[in-house]
Amino acid sequence: MAFRSKIRFLSLQRNRPFSSSILSPDSKTPLSSKEKSRAALSLLRFEKNPERILDICRAASLTPDSHLDRVAYSMAMSKLKESNYYEGIRGFIRDSLNRPDFRSERSVSHLIVLYGQAGLVKDAINLFDEMPKLGIQTSVKALNSLLFSCAIAGDYGEMKRVFSDFPRKYGLEPDLDTYNTVLKGLSESGSANSAHSILAEMERKGIKPNAATFSVVIAGFYKEEKIGDVEKMIGLMKKHGVQRGIGVYNVMMQSLCKLKRSTEAKALLDEILSKKMKPNCVTYGHLIYGFCKEGKLDVAKSLFEEMVNRKLKPEAECYFTMVYYLCQGHEFDVALSICKDSMSKGWIPNITTMKSLVNGLVSIEKVDEAKEIIAVMKEKFSRNADKWIEIEEGLTKVVEST
Repeated sequence: MAFRSKIRFLSLQRNRPFSSSILSPDSKTPLSSKEKSRAALSLLRFEKNPERILDICRAASLTPDSHLDRVAYSMAMSKLKESNYYEGIRGFIRDSLNRPDFRSERSVSHLIVLYGQAGLVKDAINLFDEMPKLGIQTSVKALNSLLFSCAIAGDYGEMKRVFSDFPRKYGLEPDLDTYNTVLKGLSESGSANSAHSILAEMERKGIKPNAATFSVVIAGFYKEEKIGDVEKMIGLMKKHGVQRGIGVYNVMMQSLCKLKRSTEAKALLDEILSKKMKPNCVTYGHLIYGFCKEGKLDVAKSLFEEMVNRKLKPEAECYFTMVYYLCQGHEFDVALSICKDSMSKGWIPNITTMKSLVNGLVSIEKVDEAKEIIAVMKEKFSRNADKWIEIEEGLTKVVEST
């Protein structure tokens, strides 16, 4: 099967040309780099054909130097992995290495991460090994990318091996980013206890931990419900002179909310305010999600209102959370109000949530509002228009039968 896939990929490579016209068939003038990136992102969102995904990426001449291009790369790799199109991924990355603008430490480091995102850890390691042959010296930056690649692929055993063997093998000295990446991987994999020895090694080597260091470890201990170790980390922060800023508090609140201990998380918000610190939209977003998940919608609504009153702008995900859970709680009027606010900003919840809202509005005899939502959805998502026409027809039948 793998052999047939490889033959098909090579045949397509030889026989199907690609052109930047795939990005904008109706355009009569050449697209700028940024326009190509935006067009590629727009097409990739809906494209499922793996060969066409690769054609879009090639036509856009994506580069790791651009933030938009990195987002496009990430989206493409996720879709190709879902299609199990590993030969296509390997071929695309090999082709990228033939481009002169990819012969740099930064570009190769990014490709190493893409391999990890696709779950191809061995390929990521091979690329790191081959860097000198490409005329690029192995570096701590590339090592950190390789460690991150292992972590996002979920291959924590290989991450540990790379961390243990590669610095000595390649004559590299781990830096703060190295340790933070490893600590994050250990915390995510349920091995937060290993953080104690890593932190001790950092101290021996004179590498000062920062807030990010303690944030990932604290999240790991919360995940394993080792609250005593969380307290130890807070003590270590004081010892190292690391302030417990809003970022660390946000991690603590998010962790508690995941454990359905939102009331304790809210107590941390009170602590923040008592210290004259300023919470941000992320702070409220975590708390709102936590209380919604626990079915405490009145608290979630109160926190949402408090956030807006503080002139903080809710993020898209916060809007989506509120609309979804309010619909689950049959509070369709409030859900509609928040949904309209979200839609005015161009943020539209997924089709499942919107369908739930439409059906809910019909159930409380707000048919006109339901039709208004359907009209917007048909206009915004013409690709799914058939689904919304079907929902609208069902809605009409319900109204006629009442």
